[in-house]
Amino acid sequence: MSSTHLVLHDPEGRLDTELPLDRELHKALVKAVLGWSGDPGLPPADLKQIALLLTGAARTVAADVRRAAGLLPEDHAARALADVVLEEADRRLSVPLEGTARCAQGRARLVRALYERLDRLVGAAPEPARAS
Repeated sequence: MSSTHLVLHDPEGRLDTELPLDRELHKALVKAVLGWSGDPGLPPADLKQIALLLTGAARTVAADVRRAAGLLPEDHAARALADVVLEEADRRLSVPLEGTARCAQGRARLVRALYERLDRLVGAAPEPARAS
């Protein structure tokens, strides 16, 4: 019997750094999920899949936030704020997934917060020195 699962071996963590996320897809999904005003009428398995996709995005964006914060001086205010956001992200990502709209919306809010922090860090990063 053949397996339909693909296992990726990535000991150097290159997938996190070399494969860009489809940010527009994630923004659209976050917007759709946060737009639910009640029960979206999806089966629990679908809600869990949505939460799983958002969890993967959150983990990858969190890694980007860590890298961007690491480029700033230790005492930079944006770095301190990034640390707070990352601690909260780690705490929220440690909670097991559920097949509920509440869980999917929580992950969507987390992805949104991480992208906002990443944008602020990129804006705070020092300009690279230019050769004259």
